[in-house]
Amino acid sequence: MSADKSVLVTGCSSGIGLCVAQELHKHGYQVFATARHKDDVTKLKELGLTALLLDLDDSLSIQNALKQVLQETGGTLYALFNNGAYGQAGAVEDLSRDVLRKQFETNLFGWLELTNLVLPVMRKQGYGRIIQNSSVLGLVAMPFRGAYNSSKYALEGLTDTLRLEVSHTSTNIHISLIEPGPISSRFRANALKAFRTHIDAENSVHRDLYKKLVERLEKEGPSAPFTEPPSAVFKRVLHALESPKPKIRYYVTFPTYLFAFLRLVLPWRWLDNILKRY
Repeated sequence: MSADKSVLVTGCSSGIGLCVAQELHKHGYQVFATARHKDDVTKLKELGLTALLLDLDDSLSIQNALKQVLQETGGTLYALFNNGAYGQAGAVEDLSRDVLRKQFETNLFGWLELTNLVLPVMRKQGYGRIIQNSSVLGLVAMPFRGAYNSSKYALEGLTDTLRLEVSHTSTNIHISLIEPGPISSRFRANALKAFRTHIDAENSVHRDLYKKLVERLEKEGPSAPFTEPPSAVFKRVLHALESPKPKIRYYVTFPTYLFAFLRLVLPWRWLDNILKRY
């Protein structure tokens, strides 16, 4: 793979984003790894990656990062991998408007803004790949994950619509969704921090259930069966980048395949009885 195929990756401070950035770099791609904190950008540079500051909550940061990328590439961009996100844990009735808005700013609105800035570049050059890192929680809902669930459900709908619309103006811009289940990363640690910051657990009707939630988020190592490493996501990203006909959706981990199947074949109440145990 020639190095002129440039890829912009968001959310590279750890986990999936870091793995994908490093592996694409090894495969000869011109990778632009981004993170929202300066310390993380410095660490990425120390790993030998071209790294930029990009805060998905900040329009100016998004614009500046893409401007720097295009300056480096001569105005082209082969692919965008939208990945930067976090999970706000907590029952729906304990979410304030501001907390839910914050979840959407990072997980959806920032992705939309960056994607909309990238699309004219791809349309002008006549090709491109946009890969959205969604989740099994964009396919099924699970208790106490309402903020994250809703951001991923919205991403699914927005991406499906975008794919249909882009097909009217270009046949060589491909848009794919990655659907990971449990992946080894700092996702739970970040979710625990967001939970403690924004949820008043002691005064919630769900107080007792929150204790189990915190135990799961605090647990070291895999917290769910069939947890896979971030490299499992990278394999799908690579296919989405290199296949002449990339898939619309890529399932990752057994739980994603399972729940995608169950939601098609089971009555909704039966599915509810399974999902509410998680």
